[in-house]
Amino acid sequence: MQVNMLEAKNQLSRLVKAAQAGEEVIIANHGVPAVRLVAVEEQQRRTGGWASLNTDAQNLDEAFSPELDAEIAALFLDGE
Repeated sequence: MQVNMLEAKNQLSRLVKAAQAGEEVIIANHGVPAVRLVAVEEQQRRTGGWASLNTDAQNLDEAFSPELDAEIAALFLDGE
């Protein structure tokens, strides 16, 4: 399917759904094909952030100490 810019602007949702369904969607500028709208391939979801911490609370608590807390606090307060 080929649509002009104004139609694409007004019907973007429909065009995106068509592209996701595998239909070729061409957007034209003054009747001249300018871009092709294609769906992005689904990517594997990565586990990251806090979910990647595969540990229990006890092990996490043991990683910190009052000395380390004081050292970190000193780094933040050093510029004052």
